[in-house]
Order: sequence, then structure tokens, then C-alpha cells
Amino acid sequence: MDGEGKEDISVDTPYILMCLQVEALENDEVVEGPVYVTINVLDINNNAPSFNQSSYIAMVQENSRAGLPFTRVFASDLDDPQTPNAQLKYSLVSQIPNKKNVLLFQINPKTGEISTSDEGDMRRRNVDPLEDPDFTLLVRVQDLGGDSPTALSGNARVHIVVKQNLWNNPGPITIKENQKEQYPLVIAKVQSNDPDAVYTLVQKEKELKFPFQIKGNGEIVLTEELDREEKDMYILVVFAKDNHDRDVDPPMEIHILVEDVNDNAPECEQEESVFEVQEDEIVGTSIGDLMVSDADEEGTLNSQLTYTIVSQSPVTTPGTFLIDDTGKIQSLRMLQRKEHQAYDLIIRVSDSEFSTECKVVINVIDVNNETPQFEKNNYGSVTLAEDSPVGHTLVTIKATDADDPDSGSSLIEFHISGDEDEVFTVETDGKGVGHLVVAKPLDFEASQTYKLQIDARNPEPLMKGLEYGEESTAFVFVDVTDVDEVPEFSLDVLDVTVPENATKGSVLLTVEAKDPEGQEIRFKLDGDSKGWLEMDANTGQIRTKDKLDRETLETFEVTVTAFEKDHPEKSSERVVHVRLLDVNDNVPKLIENQDFICMNNPKPVTIKAQDADSEPFSQPFTFTFAHGKKSPNWDLRKVDGTQTFVKCHRDVSGADCKFAHAKININFSFTAIFVKFVIFIFLVKI
Repeated sequence: MDGEGKEDISVDTPYILMCLQVEALENDEVVEGPVYVTINVLDINNNAPSFNQSSYIAMVQENSRAGLPFTRVFASDLDDPQTPNAQLKYSLVSQIPNKKNVLLFQINPKTGEISTSDEGDMRRRNVDPLEDPDFTLLVRVQDLGGDSPTALSGNARVHIVVKQNLWNNPGPITIKENQKEQYPLVIAKVQSNDPDAVYTLVQKEKELKFPFQIKGNGEIVLTEELDREEKDMYILVVFAKDNHDRDVDPPMEIHILVEDVNDNAPECEQEESVFEVQEDEIVGTSIGDLMVSDADEEGTLNSQLTYTIVSQSPVTTPGTFLIDDTGKIQSLRMLQRKEHQAYDLIIRVSDSEFSTECKVVINVIDVNNETPQFEKNNYGSVTLAEDSPVGHTLVTIKATDADDPDSGSSLIEFHISGDEDEVFTVETDGKGVGHLVVAKPLDFEASQTYKLQIDARNPEPLMKGLEYGEESTAFVFVDVTDVDEVPEFSLDVLDVTVPENATKGSVLLTVEAKDPEGQEIRFKLDGDSKGWLEMDANTGQIRTKDKLDRETLETFEVTVTAFEKDHPEKSSERVVHVRLLDVNDNVPKLIENQDFICMNNPKPVTIKAQDADSEPFSQPFTFTFAHGKKSPNWDLRKVDGTQTFVKCHRDVSGADCKFAHAKININFSFTAIFVKFVIFIFLVKI
């Protein structure tokens, strides 16, 4: 309080809320009050933020990852922490040295954590710590979130020492295969940044063979010779851990490359390579590529191959074939099959140190340079009755081909023109002999004459520039004679389905038939053992003439005959299949119409029923007493869909007879059972 009794309120005071009690006094006595006064002290931004240290020292490892904090600065502000006056923002002002005008470090504006920037990623910069041993950063902190021109600030310096990274990857390491050395052989060495690190070595591929080890001093050794053809690269993973099995450096992958040496001879992929070339091909025609492999590394002199034709059989002068350094075989002259059908070659294939010999066979195949020729171009006319059977031979045709008889060029196929319905065909074995035969039934009414053009063709394409001529075509003329044929039905299969309650005179089916020669026809029906059907001889209508009964006969067959009116012997038959559909035309019936019940010991009687109809017009049945009333003396208990129990549920005898006669009468849909008392039972369908 000051001399006048007032409290000195400063922004530095920890109180922001004050409560006062005011009283009015007269002669030291309270005359009014007390009155309570609350005073809120509002903060103003009158304190600059300050770092807890004016200078910091930090160390960063060479090759450290960008964005990974390695130190932190801290600042505070005496203003109200609940207001923007104490909201702080960190920033990086400068970096010394900065030779490339690129900031290599960054600071988190909220936390003050310092890390390397993407531009300054020590792993990519590969900074030599001896060249740039340290850096000095000027960092700033501002209140008001750093967003106001009136924000107050403070500064500090951060001295950063770059520590050389000893955990360097020595790879990739190249080792020659089949190297004759004293093993184990030191091939590399690693060093952790932790002098007490424990090293372990594993293989990334997890294969059975792993000829590498690591010593306690970080030396990596090879334990045996390597074979590039077996495996051309190994990936080693080195771990540096402390005594608690925690990583002190990140795992390191080292690639071991196995260098190839020429230790494999070329190998022919086939014991004997066979190629084909058509005769008369132009000079330089490619015949094929000789496939040879070398297990040594591809793209090196160790697998670079050269090809030489050592011998050729039969021998020709000048040479017939050429092979280049890719293994491509070409012809040096036009070949003729009539001269030589095949050539045998021995080809030597060599790399810089080894060689092998491959066998090659080149077959000269016939080119289709000859067309088939008929022995004659007109085989005249052939007369056929229209009832000639399928397979009947009309004429035998012959053609020859001068091409090699062992090649596809000499095969002959016959093609027919002028026969759109394909009534005829030529059967042949491909050797030039063909049999013109009937392939489908003849029909005088449809076609009486045919002019058949038969072309002889090879399945192989003709040589370029060669075309088929008149000598490859022959003609056959066919005359078809009329035969008085039997009537023909319009349908081969005649099926009828009709309900069994069809009325008398109902038309089941109208049979249609015609005579090829246009003769008038009649119909008749046979085989109706029940006498249920009749047929109109003129129209072909089949009608019912009596009541049908599915329960008597569900399916049956009748025979329909169509015949010429003036020549009844000219006839044909079809079987009509008739199936009757069930209707509900039968009432249920009891299987037994009487039973016995002993009056002294009445036991249940089983009532069984049946229905001649099929489902759904038959079982299950429902058994009830007449008029739907319950009996005071009898119970009905359902057994299944076809039977029920009748049981006496109280003493109804009133006499000492041994048994009473029970008679069951059936009247359509109900059954009467007579014992000492009259019981009516309904039997109805569900």
C-alpha cells in the first residue's frame, strides 16, 4: 500500500483478480457497508520473452536424418500465459557459415526443437566435418505468436558441432568368383559410432548358404569361394547394438557383387536342332536361329559367342549356308528339294576360352508349285432314283499332283459347287481318288437335276504367282427320277396330353400328312384297346368317343396310318403317345369296413382310407364325426394322412359281453361306425 492506502498494481504482480471490502466510518464506527469490490487486472504486453540461456551448445551426428531433433531451446514470457501476450514463436535468423546461402537447419516454431532441414540432410550433403566443424545459429523468440509488428522478441545463439559419422557403408563390394585365397578372407570393415558396440551379421535373403561372418572389431570375412552362376549377389545386414541388445546405429545393408570369370563353356540347347526351309526361297532367306547358352555373365566377353560352320553334308560348292555371331542361319543360294532333301551341319560355338559343337539338320520342304489335274474334266451324266440310299456312290473321280508325294503340297481335297443343299459329297483319302456319294435323301419334287462342279485343291497355299486352272476342275451331271413315295407326316413325334374328364367328342389332335406326288390320302387309327378314341379318316382328327379314366390307364399309345386313297398299300405310320391328366373324380374310401371292439377292454380301432386319385386330389385325409359334433364317448386321434384312431374314452359297455360287433358303412364322403352306440365319422379331403 502507498502512503495514501492504495495498493501499487503492476503487470508483474501474480494477481489478476482482487476483491476489496469497503465500509463507511463515522467516528470509527461503520455507518454503511460493507460493500465488496472486485478488481480485474488486465494484462498488457509489457514483457519481452527471454531464453533460459543466452547461448546453447549442441552436437549433431554426420549423416543424421532430416527432421530428427537433436537439441532444443526454451524461452518464457512473464505476461499472462492465457493471452496472446505470452504466445511464443521460435524462428531461425541466421546460420554461420552459410557458403551456399542455404539454411541447413530448421527450428520448430512451437517447441523450439532444432533439426537438420531437407536441404541440409547430412546424409545427402555428405558434409566433411573437418571442413565445416561447427555452425552458429542465431535464433529468435517472439510473443503475440510472431504475427504482429509490435511483437516483442528475444535472441540466443546455438553453437552446433558436427560429429563425424563412423558408421559408413563399405559397399558395394565386388568379389571374383572361384577366387583362390586363404579363407576366411577379410573383405570389408565397419565401425560403429559407439566404441562398445556389439556387431552381428545376417543375410537378408534368408537362404541356406551364407559364407560370411563378422568379427568383434567389425571386420567382415568371406569363408569360402563364391560361384556367380550359383548366386551373383548377396545382401548382408550388419547390426550394431549395446549390451542391452538396443541399436546404437541403424541397421546397415551391404551389397556383395560376385564378379564373373570365364568358367563355363557354351551349351547347345538341343542335342540336334532341326530347321525347315522351302525350296526356291531367295538368297539370304533366314532359316532359323541356333539356340546356344553360356552360363557366364550376360553382356560380358565371357559370354560373347562366335559361330563357325565346321562341316556340311552333303558337300556343295560354293557354300550353301551362312551363320552370323547371333546364331542366325541364312541360305546362300536357292535350294531345290529334288537336289537334296536335307543338309547336316556341324557348327562350332566359342567364347573367349571354351568351345562346343552343335548338330544342325536343315530340311528342304516342297513348295506347292504344281496344281492338281483331273484325269478328265467331264464325267458325264448320272441318273438316280429319288429313293437312292444315303452313301450311294455316283461316280469315282481321279486327280494327280506332281508335287512331292511326301509333302502337304501333293494332298488333294475335292470341293463341290452347284449343290446349295449339300445333297452330295466327295469321300477321299487325300491321295487323288474321290467317290461322289449321296449325302442326304434325294427329293424329285424339290430338284430333278444337278450340275456339280468339283474343284481339286491343295490344303497348302500355292506358290506365289501360281493359280488353279481348268485342269483342276471337273463336272458331273445328275438326273433324279421320280418314285411313287408313301405319304409323309408333318411331325415325327406325336404327343397328346388331355384331362381325363374330357367330354365325348373332344378333339385331341389333328394329324397332318401329305403325299409327295399329291395323291389324296386317308387316315386310320389302331391300337385303342379301351375303345376311347376315334379318328376322322378324311381330316385326321382324333376325338374321344367314350369317357376317359386315368385310374384305369394313365398312358397309352395308338398307331395312326396315312395311306393313299387309290393305293392303300402306299402308307406310313406314326405312334401317338397319349397321357391322361388326373382330376378329382373319386371320393375317399375305407380300406376295411368292419372291426371288433371288446366292450370290457375297449382298445382303439385304426380306420384307414384311400383315394384312387393322385396328389393333390388324394391324401392327406381329415377324419371327423358326422355333422362336426364331438362324441361324449368316442375320440378321433390322427395317426397320419391316411389313418386315424377311434378310441372309447369312458365305460360304454353297461354289459358283460366279451365283444361287440362294429360295422362301418361308407356313403360318399362320410363313414358310419356302429357299435353299442351309433357314431358317425366324416372322411373328407384336405
